[in-house]
Amino acid sequence: MGILSKHSIIAGTDHPGGYMIDRLKKFFVRDDTEGPSEKRTAQDKDIHVATCALLLEMATIDGEFSDVERDRIMTILKNQYSLSDEDALALMDDAREEITKSIDLWQFTNMINQNYTEEEKIRVIETIWKVVYADGILEKHEDYLVHQLGKLLRLTHSQLIEAKLKVKESA
Repeated sequence: MGILSKHSIIAGTDHPGGYMIDRLKKFFVRDDTEGPSEKRTAQDKDIHVATCALLLEMATIDGEFSDVERDRIMTILKNQYSLSDEDALALMDDAREEITKSIDLWQFTNMINQNYTEEEKIRVIETIWKVVYADGILEKHEDYLVHQLGKLLRLTHSQLIEAKLKVKESA
């Protein structure tokens, strides 16, 4: 079940507003006692989790998570972040956990917007298109979500389509 279909569940009485605010603060705010390299490492991990969360949401928006989509995400994570299989699986687990705690995708796209250049955000949307086309089919829910993610990442429609065509041509 994708995040878009979980709004009513997560927004219910089981999760008081204060709890969600605390979770968001923990996700985005780092301890001031950390040194610069520790902050950068923690920030990089958060960005990787945020990007992976978007990939997982895209892969599951149609209600299923195929082996082909899983393998595509694993390949992307290993290549893009130079991760081992074990580390890529751990990153996917961390991203899944953050997804279950979130109410929408804004927290993930906001993390990316705050830390990535326009070119890096275009690469993120390209990886999202790679997940969309992992099974060779563009479903209407996938198309809708990728357009919403493009808006949340502050990309133009033409940048979104150029990324799509680039991925389709390289497949």
